[in-house]
Amino acid sequence: MNLIDTFNLDIRALQTFVAVLDEGSVSRAAVKLGVSQSAVSHTLERLRNALRDPLFVKSGRGITPTRYAVQAGPHVRQILDDMHSLASGPPFTPETTEFTFTIAANDYERDLLLPPLMQRLRQQAPGIMLQVIASGIPTAEMLRKDICDLIISPHAPEATDIMQRGLMADRMVVFYDPGQREAPETVTEYLKADHIALVFGSGEKPALEAGLSARGLTRRNVITVSNFSGLPEFLRGSDMLVTAPERMSKHLLRDFAWVPLPFSLKPFTLLMVWHRRNQNDPAHRWLRNQVNAVAATMNGLNE
Repeated sequence: MNLIDTFNLDIRALQTFVAVLDEGSVSRAAVKLGVSQSAVSHTLERLRNALRDPLFVKSGRGITPTRYAVQAGPHVRQILDDMHSLASGPPFTPETTEFTFTIAANDYERDLLLPPLMQRLRQQAPGIMLQVIASGIPTAEMLRKDICDLIISPHAPEATDIMQRGLMADRMVVFYDPGQREAPETVTEYLKADHIALVFGSGEKPALEAGLSARGLTRRNVITVSNFSGLPEFLRGSDMLVTAPERMSKHLLRDFAWVPLPFSLKPFTLLMVWHRRNQNDPAHRWLRNQVNAVAATMNGLNE
């Protein structure tokens, strides 16, 4: 009988070990894996018996990995990565493969990056199709449950199994209809104006509003929309203001004038976000490279 049979270390047991190691909690590991706490505890007991080490010991309200568990972590991750690569099938050939990738993005990110991405796909991989879904406020579960393959967003879910890569920077600026009003040149003029606001989810406090609140300032949002595509028709012919990413001046808000914000607000970075299990998948890696190439071109870099 080989070692794996003797130890009874199946893939699920190894995944449980990594989840507990990452989360530092049996309960959080259970949520991450979608199983009960008792199932995680049972698997840990089986691993302890097989490996003859406690693996995790109680520490305050949580648990702490033993030295053996910490040292074993990288090896177990490599085993899981190798198994995933083995299960991913033959090498990915974009010229002949027929496949659908699902990308989650809001309409700003969609219109900015995905049309040039689709042009690349049609040239290099005519059998590849894209399905674009609304990202809202992205969550790790969207990737864990295969709701999408990739998320484009400035907001990456904070989780150890979620990977990310920066694509491009942008900043918020003020758009206005020059036929209806002058540009707001001071904070006072900005705050005195009526605003069209954007909120993607209930309970969300956008970075702009948080930045104003930190200064003890508030603005008057007379209308709130749930996506960027709702902005132009409300702005056209009005004396209201829209605060939106500068890159939108190239497409959705190209008919309007814009000026920098009359106060400082940190620029943001658009991120490409994916689940760690797809890190070494040939098809997924190819898609990420294509998205990165599109962003590099837009950033004025050599591909």
